[in-house]
Amino acid sequence: MIPFALHDQPYIELHRLLKAVGLADSGGMAKVMIADGQVRVDGLIETRKRRKIRSGQQVQYAGQTIVVA
Repeated sequence: MIPFALHDQPYIELHRLLKAVGLADSGGMAKVMIADGQVRVDGLIETRKRRKIRSGQQVQYAGQTIVVA
């Protein structure tokens, strides 16, 4: 499990989150991972690169889970 704190932001875009926690080397790589259907948000496949991820949501990729707080 990988914790991620939003701090003063109401949300973070999905591709930026994957890059911020180190699961993607670049934003472009994160966008490809998302477009290929490899990323899940709250258990459902997500293909929107700019999906707004808010506190309380979970993102899964390659056996890793990001918990946003």
